[in-house]
Amino acid sequence: MELKQQRKGKLGQTIQVRLVSNFNVSQEYYRDVLGCKIDDWGHAERDGMTIILQQSISPEDVRPNAISKKRLDYPTNWEGPEFGWDTFIHVSWDDLDSLVEEIRGKGGKIAAEPFTGTHGKWEFKNTCIKDPDGYNIVLGSMREI
Repeated sequence: MELKQQRKGKLGQTIQVRLVSNFNVSQEYYRDVLGCKIDDWGHAERDGMTIILQQSISPEDVRPNAISKKRLDYPTNWEGPEFGWDTFIHVSWDDLDSLVEEIRGKGGKIAAEPFTGTHGKWEFKNTCIKDPDGYNIVLGSMREI
């Protein structure tokens, strides 16, 4: 008997959906502070980042991620982040600092100033921005040491 090879479907772009306590305030933040193109559907888009904003029924339904449990089995000596991550956006090493200054200049809250570290043969630089509902948006870059 011949085994039929099953075709694997291809996954497309991943878009994060975020419950927000005030749709209009969130649209203004993502447009005016993060520089996103906003539409009436709730899409917030800039470069490779897309988030869909949706109005929560109740403010209690808005739940940014808690801090994750530390792990000792990562491939390097990293044990995990020091704060909850809701979104991680890869950016170039050279763009990270200018993005922080752009966002700060527009009134954005920088929850964690840019910091560096290493993972094996890689150096990373991350920062964290907090949106109006307390979601942590991590901007992260890496380069080989």
